[in-house]
Amino acid sequence: MGSVVKEMESKAGFGGGVQDVYGEDYASEDQVLTPWTASVASGHTLLREPRYNKGLAFTERERDAHYLRGLLPPAVLTQELQEKKTMHNLRKYEVPLQRYMAMMDLQERNEGLFYKLLIDNVEELLPVVYTPTVGEACQKYGSIFRRPQGLYVSLKDKGKILEVLKNWPERRIQVIVVTDGERILGLGDLGCQGMGIPVGKLSLYTALGGVPPSACLPITIDVGTNNEKLLNDEFYTGLKHKRATGQEYAELLEEFMTAVKRNYGEKILVQFEDFANHNAFELLSKYSSSHLVFNDDIQGTASVVLAGLIASLKLIGGTLADHTFLFLGAGEAGTGIAELIALEISKKTKAPVEETRKKIWLVDSKGLIVQSRVESLQHFKKPWAHEHEPVRELVDAVKAIKPTVLIGTSGVGKQFTQEVVEAMASFNEKPLILALSNPTSQSECTAEEAYTWTKGQAIFASGSPFDPVEYEDKLLVPGQANNAYIFPGFGLGLIISGAIRVHDEMLLAASEALATKVTQENYDKGLIYPPFTNIRKISANIAAKVAATVYDLGLASNLPRPKDLVKYAESRMYSPLYRNYL
Repeated sequence: MGSVVKEMESKAGFGGGVQDVYGEDYASEDQVLTPWTASVASGHTLLREPRYNKGLAFTERERDAHYLRGLLPPAVLTQELQEKKTMHNLRKYEVPLQRYMAMMDLQERNEGLFYKLLIDNVEELLPVVYTPTVGEACQKYGSIFRRPQGLYVSLKDKGKILEVLKNWPERRIQVIVVTDGERILGLGDLGCQGMGIPVGKLSLYTALGGVPPSACLPITIDVGTNNEKLLNDEFYTGLKHKRATGQEYAELLEEFMTAVKRNYGEKILVQFEDFANHNAFELLSKYSSSHLVFNDDIQGTASVVLAGLIASLKLIGGTLADHTFLFLGAGEAGTGIAELIALEISKKTKAPVEETRKKIWLVDSKGLIVQSRVESLQHFKKPWAHEHEPVRELVDAVKAIKPTVLIGTSGVGKQFTQEVVEAMASFNEKPLILALSNPTSQSECTAEEAYTWTKGQAIFASGSPFDPVEYEDKLLVPGQANNAYIFPGFGLGLIISGAIRVHDEMLLAASEALATKVTQENYDKGLIYPPFTNIRKISANIAAKVAATVYDLGLASNLPRPKDLVKYAESRMYSPLYRNYL
């Protein structure tokens, strides 16, 4: 296996996915390295370079070799002791946003320790660096802004976007996460302040998927904002005018996508995040045939929800084709999930996807999507317009359709009322209820409500985390249908195979791989997702399944194909452990 890995490194010219001139990513932790930047980093400069800074973990010999003596207190601490101390300090903060800011400060100061903390304490820190806290961070980004954490591309840069990309210090980027800030979680248009989303997503690409931090680039495209509060905020950090639309918007995005491919090559993965519906579908459709693009809100959400549905069959019985699905919300997430469910049923039953869509119903702000409304529907809703009389209210749709699975992607909180949930329980022994809208305040219902209103019978999962609920002496643990299960491993799979395009078969492979990781112990607690404690191993397995699909489809450029893709994926994962700099 080792020879295969080394052979692939030498042929492809990358380590950890990018060209690794000094062997950092593949070095064992005890291998001696020189901490290079543009030149040899020593002394004061070294302590301010987050990639190489180890703080008090520099040994006596390293302090002498790199002119650090006297610049640090005399104590020498291990990385484990630093981690213990940092976690102790983090837990003192009672306000989640303070923890978020402390973690961001750490990332800018000591990258290795930041990722060590995140990997070792993933279940505790994931809600801090990602949903729900990242939502509040975006809302207050102007006030808490300290130093840039990504690349900003604005209308002011039109005609110069390639030059802007070249200003980023890292040359061999593999993953770009980009947002225009128009639909941040369920919080609406946050404009330039949406940068917290790409930054948070990419920290998870590294911590959960092992993609080296140097290969990750967060980008915010600023075309203005329609948020009056931000436009009148003296601390707002973005363009203070209404959003550009139409041709002006399309031309900027076209220049951006062209520049990305020109600067980073055919295999650069561009992940779209939190674009509004009208742009999200259009961008994905436009660039999926010419670029390696992935929309996490449409495809990532769909893949993680499908994984939960596949896993849940062991609790609710039958096959996917035996069930009826009702969605509240027909935007990117809702229609994306619905389409992937239809594709999976089609794959398993060999029935045409036009037929399998008939098991899936969607409700939008005007009620049940039915055939009589087809002329007025947006194009992405039309496949879900089935024959049925119009139904205005969700509770009436539930009673009419009698779904076995209720899925919320509306972005509007408290929509799964007691009447709705009790209706689900009246004709399902174990109703499956997925309240997926983020952050927690926008969830369609809480875990406690779902369990209480169904007398403890519901199988429940949500987009943001909820605490376990005790119901009649039984501890019920809600699952979290978190995209972080999918996108880091999915991206790693594309990278290690050298994929050049994303296909639906790869998303299905990721879903199926995740579903297999739910154990009987998890099922006994009512969980349809595995715990995040094993997420790096789960990501390696997802990466292997995705990569295998890429090779099978003939879309891989990293050849030859490794014999053991799981081991190969694990070997390519970034390690946050300190290296010996002598």
